[in-house]
Amino acid sequence: MSDPFGGRPSDAGALSDQILAAESERQAVLAAEPVILDDDQLPGVGAKELSLREAISIGGVSTIVLLGALDATDALGIGAMGLLGPDIQESLGVSDAVLGTITAGGNVFIVAGGLLLSRIADNSNRARLVALATIFWSAMTLLLGFVQTAFWFFIVNCAIAFGRSQTHPVQGAIMADSYPIEARARVYAAKDMAGRSGAFLAPLAVGGLVSLIGGDDAWRWGFIAASIPTLIVGATIFFLTDPPRGQFEQRSTIGEALTDMKPGPISLGAAFQRLFKVRTMKWALMAAVALGFSLISDGLFLNLYLDERFDLGPFERALANSTPGVIALFTIPFVAKWYDGFYRRTPPQAMALLGSLFFPMALFTVLQLLMPSPATFAVMAGLKALFAAPALSLLGPTLANINPYRMRALGSAIGMSLVFGVGGLGGAILMGLISDATSPRTALLAVVPGAMIIGGLLTINGSRHIRADLTLVVEEIREEKAESDRMRADPSDIPVLQLHNIDFSYGPVQVLFDVDLEVARGETLALLGTNGAGKSTALRVAAGLGIPSRGVVRLNGRNMTLASPEQRVREGIFLLPGGQGVFPHLSVRENLETSAAIVRSGAGTKPDIAGRLDRAFELFPVLSQRPKTLAHDLSGGQKQMLALARVIMHDPEVLFIDELSLGLAPVVVQDLLAVAGRLRDAGQTMIIVEQSLNVALTLADRAVFMEKGHVRFTGSAQSLLERDDLARAVFLGRDATADPQVDLDES
Repeated sequence: MSDPFGGRPSDAGALSDQILAAESERQAVLAAEPVILDDDQLPGVGAKELSLREAISIGGVSTIVLLGALDATDALGIGAMGLLGPDIQESLGVSDAVLGTITAGGNVFIVAGGLLLSRIADNSNRARLVALATIFWSAMTLLLGFVQTAFWFFIVNCAIAFGRSQTHPVQGAIMADSYPIEARARVYAAKDMAGRSGAFLAPLAVGGLVSLIGGDDAWRWGFIAASIPTLIVGATIFFLTDPPRGQFEQRSTIGEALTDMKPGPISLGAAFQRLFKVRTMKWALMAAVALGFSLISDGLFLNLYLDERFDLGPFERALANSTPGVIALFTIPFVAKWYDGFYRRTPPQAMALLGSLFFPMALFTVLQLLMPSPATFAVMAGLKALFAAPALSLLGPTLANINPYRMRALGSAIGMSLVFGVGGLGGAILMGLISDATSPRTALLAVVPGAMIIGGLLTINGSRHIRADLTLVVEEIREEKAESDRMRADPSDIPVLQLHNIDFSYGPVQVLFDVDLEVARGETLALLGTNGAGKSTALRVAAGLGIPSRGVVRLNGRNMTLASPEQRVREGIFLLPGGQGVFPHLSVRENLETSAAIVRSGAGTKPDIAGRLDRAFELFPVLSQRPKTLAHDLSGGQKQMLALARVIMHDPEVLFIDELSLGLAPVVVQDLLAVAGRLRDAGQTMIIVEQSLNVALTLADRAVFMEKGHVRFTGSAQSLLERDDLARAVFLGRDATADPQVDLDES
């Protein structure tokens, strides 16, 4: 048996050795530990101590005062809902399960609203969005006092939840960008104390008002009263200034805040994918699901338990639940100060400590439900609050440090969606069903302690990755600084497309490693390499069909890493996949008209569309002869021509062509090359992935060679031809070192 590449006898043993060696090399690359910076190079770590007064003076008093006041008014509405649950239940005639479902329905709208409003916030003025949402929410709270049926109570409660959905994600992002990392936990704690003060005073105020008025419908006045301060605070927030995003991470890393970088659009899908590639966040988000089971509905079911077990009225329930928390309220500043110092020294241990606080919370929840009297119940509630208050206060600043700062609001909203939409919804329904079948106490014991323990364990496990994730934050900021300097030094030297430091994985398998690509305006770049080298994957990442775990994608200097494929199309990035670019059941003309319907340059008026059709038929005369033929009935070459014509309809800023000649006859390839050549001569920027070296280098000004997910060569097309080892790999589609005796003539 002869070797088809060299004419010599094949050696199965040598081939096996080569395969095993290649796999061993791949596994070694995957197993390599990522570079982790020293602690003093991480944002906010190793910095000097900063007092709370100094931190607030840097970010401004008005921000923390107004957002703290909004937390307090938020607590007023939440407290009213939980406290008045039994009265609402009796007035509207609903069961525990229905009341739990009403609460869960609000959670669904907190999820949907949080994701929508946070996406808007990450691309617009966050302070004004908070103001508008708060005014809407206050109006709906007022309306809640007038509903007469469970159905309308559900609808209005969902509207309130939509307005409140921005509370944690958007306000948290404003706080993180307003105040320095060195005191972030204390600033968050100060804001949280305002909310907890409201949470303490609100039930007393609402419970006292309802008890004073008396009657079956007195609960309505609780919501009417809660709406007034919320409206006032919301209107005042209009005057807040939206702080620069990531300014303190940037100052800590490079000594300045970057103001000249062009932020790109952020899509929900891309943000979700990117967030789960941050390993600390991935574990924290899983913990959020578990904690949602325990933290969202326990207030409601604790009040149902107090009503059933001890027959307490609204004001008495408020005293039993809230008074012990006052003691815990004063522990928050001390724990936060200690936590800030701990975080500056060792972030992993600080986060692990945070996770450990959930274990005593689980214990005291059990003890709380075993107490024989309201007084002993209140004592255990106070002991539980000693751990719960700092744990929940410190969770926000910890995750804010890890969350990519350009998507802080959306990243936090994704976390809230898991807390409310998965954990909260599941916990509310599950506890409601158990409560109806048994009792509220049984429901709480069955769900809450276990969920807290699981959430704590997951948080502790995530702390192992925090150094590596903070290292990526530093790397991203330094890269932005370098690009900012480059743009200022020579604005004409901005590539049309740039991929920098790209890592990408399919599940657990990493396929791109530190990939760098640039293409200048009017340049044609050939992307070459063996099968499985990562060429097509690199194009997919550039087109938004894959979100990298590391690195940045830029178009004309604008960061597009978290933009959706649709957004990139609107900006001018187009990918022509090999053999997949037509609608088979539409005619040639319908295919082109469909493309014209989404022409990126604007409205696509009829004269403009006609001109684009004329240009496409001029470039491909064979298509002009068959305008009514279904694409399914075209030959392979004609389908590829039609696919290319469809893309050309858009006047792309940069065109990716993946395997233009795949499976086509030489004569068809020549026709396609002629069209591509005319596009190149007209100044079209292109990246061409090809198995055929001759085809690629016929068009290319420059070539990039990839192997096993790495860029091995970048240079002129002629330089690549002079590298026999690389050229041989392209021709043969295998490891260039496998057969050193094979030359280009033999191929």
